[in-house]
Amino acid sequence: MLKEGQKLPSFKLNNQQGDAVKLPAKDMTIIYFYPKADTPGCTKESCEFQSNLKKFNKFETTVFGISKDSVQRQSKFAEKYKLKFNLLSDESEKICEKFGVWVNKSMYGRTYKGIERSTFLVGKNGKILKIWRKVKVNNHVEEVLDTIKEFSK
Repeated sequence: MLKEGQKLPSFKLNNQQGDAVKLPAKDMTIIYFYPKADTPGCTKESCEFQSNLKKFNKFETTVFGISKDSVQRQSKFAEKYKLKFNLLSDESEKICEKFGVWVNKSMYGRTYKGIERSTFLVGKNGKILKIWRKVKVNNHVEEVLDTIKEFSK
């Protein structure tokens, strides 16, 4: 499981166009993990990142969303909500496991594996500056922006 202060290991995943994207990026980077495209919480979170994209760009911060969804599903999700940032597909769960977000979950007494909604802020030097785990969608994007502002001073 990755921790704050650790260097982000490099990896590649395909985006919603099927193009390979290599991380870490050269800019400050937000990597947020969401359970499933086009579900209520994931849609709200992704749309909030989209509506604040200009603010992130102002701080030279690139946004990436990652889920287990296929490239095709990511593409439909991005198109439907006009998301202008990369949504990456981790169908193998390898990156989710590396980040420690592929966890046991339970609902209605049933246990299953799934993505724990989490966000990672990575600095230009490739080190993890801040990790939010078990994210609640409401006000999360504003909190991420506030944290970026603090690191940008």
